[in-house]
Amino acid sequence: MPRSRKSQIALEATPYYHCTSRCVRRAFLCGRDEHSGNDYEHRRGWIEQRMQALANVYALDLCAYAVMSNHYHIVLHINAEKANAWTDTEVIQRWHALYAGNFLSHKYLAGKDLYDAQLMVVSELVTEWRERLMSISWFMRALNEDIARQANAEDVCTGRFWEGRFKSQALLDEAALATCLAYVDLNPIRAQMADAPEDSDYTSIKERIDTAQTEPDTAEPAQPKPLFPFVGYPRQDMPSGLPFRLQDYLELVDWTGRHIRSDKRGSIDQQTPPILERLNIDAEHWVYNTQHFESQFKGIVGTVLSIKAQCHRLGYQRTPGLAAATYLT
Repeated sequence: MPRSRKSQIALEATPYYHCTSRCVRRAFLCGRDEHSGNDYEHRRGWIEQRMQALANVYALDLCAYAVMSNHYHIVLHINAEKANAWTDTEVIQRWHALYAGNFLSHKYLAGKDLYDAQLMVVSELVTEWRERLMSISWFMRALNEDIARQANAEDVCTGRFWEGRFKSQALLDEAALATCLAYVDLNPIRAQMADAPEDSDYTSIKERIDTAQTEPDTAEPAQPKPLFPFVGYPRQDMPSGLPFRLQDYLELVDWTGRHIRSDKRGSIDQQTPPILERLNIDAEHWVYNTQHFESQFKGIVGTVLSIKAQCHRLGYQRTPGLAAATYLT
């Protein structure tokens, strides 16, 4: 039985979530349909642009993404601090960038005089919209509905474009986050759509590599503005961002991609990236998990201790994913 979205997405557990959406049956997100001969490659650009546009409106940071032939992956960070810092005017402006609002919100932005009762209604709307602008469900809805409308218009048809609701996984700790980021970024390589991360079109890893190469001689590589930045390892007064060094992560993805492409068992060399040592992750387990992340883990991902703590917090009678969690570290 599917669990409620509230039990799957809880900010008190973690701000990081991996989400996926898949097309129905023969619907294509991108690529060439051998049945009809149509080429839908341009739709990959639609979803990449929409993701980045929505990230500029919502209090959700885009950590990683990969657009595949009939589905896509996205890792999001809920930025509650950012949302709570918005003024009422900023909240309304952001909501109006996507939705019509109502006559009271438009009068408020225009600086018109409102009665106390009307101001109270506006305040309630702002509270509701602020919550929605940091909601992964509303983000995914805005993303999927827009792509479905464009695709149906292009195909001159109606009906569902996406399978049911999107799937989500809560990433409870750094090990789960790093594994999921690499899993998403290496999707095209596993699917044999690309030979190397820098050749993986419509992925966050390609965008990070392309941006880093614009200033190759700097101590800290440049990072793309649409993506949540890597800010180094956890420390005091740490800025908002992913808790890893970009250089270490790029090295990790490159190293992992080489082993995923290898058909030989036992090909793990001793020169493992230092990030795995810091996270206390076994190299062989790492490569396995970055190839089977979705099948190994369901709604929540983390170490044994973090999964047990979260299940206790949510009142689960059973603790799913413990066997898989033993392979995460």
